[in-house]
Amino acid sequence: MSILVFTLILLVGAFMAGMLGSLTGLGGGVVLIPLLTLVFHVDIRYAVGASLVASIANSSGAAAAYIKEGITNVRIGMFLEIATTTGAIVGAVLAVYTPTHLVAILFGFVLLFSAAMTLRKKHEHGDSNSNSKLARIMRLNSSYPVNGEEVPYKVSGVAGGYALMTVAGVVSGLLGIGSGALKVLAMDGVMRIPFKVSTTTSNFMIGVTAAASAVIYLQRGYIDPGIAMPVVLGVLAGAFGGSKLLMKLNTRKLRILFCVVISALALEMIYNGFTGKL
Repeated sequence: MSILVFTLILLVGAFMAGMLGSLTGLGGGVVLIPLLTLVFHVDIRYAVGASLVASIANSSGAAAAYIKEGITNVRIGMFLEIATTTGAIVGAVLAVYTPTHLVAILFGFVLLFSAAMTLRKKHEHGDSNSNSKLARIMRLNSSYPVNGEEVPYKVSGVAGGYALMTVAGVVSGLLGIGSGALKVLAMDGVMRIPFKVSTTTSNFMIGVTAAASAVIYLQRGYIDPGIAMPVVLGVLAGAFGGSKLLMKLNTRKLRILFCVVISALALEMIYNGFTGKL
């Protein structure tokens, strides 16, 4: 296969990954890394490096729009970034010394968890009765626009959310995905933040978390421009297209279909990890 053909196929694959990631809220990495490792037989460390670079570009573009709309809670995002960035650096260092087959197995199990998370019940309006002292001291309580009106919400479980965010950072650094499922679980499930706020704040955080991990991968030589460039362009275009389609499609049915596909990819990654093919 020539370099031109490889680049074009990778560009199309990254576009589809970015679109699926945008439509389901999980990010392109959950499709991109299996695509690179299972289809193109790229070493999983180089696949993780390319995915991290794509996450930075994708998050930067989407985060600006969400902040402008007033949905993202920047104060919560900056506070929790301390946890995710610390975890991401630890995860990236661990990834350098972790055997590739073990990374593949862990990735498969995280994919299965992410697929299950897309079907769980969401807290659409958050908790308005919380009385968290930490949230008050740090001024994390806020409001977000719903049909032109500001709806207030209060934050709870600050310490638990911070701890889970540290784990999310380690997973992100180790596996090269935004670990959006873990971040949304921390904010939506533990901290009781409205679903729209948790997903947009998670998107805002993913780029910073990925940047912390990407530095380690860059130093180790695991970011190949020949792979990363078409991946970034494809994922960005796909995410933009997915955001336009999101308003027109039945996302519930799409999520179920996506879960089936992701679960199949996860089982393939786990199998290949156990058999030493990755």
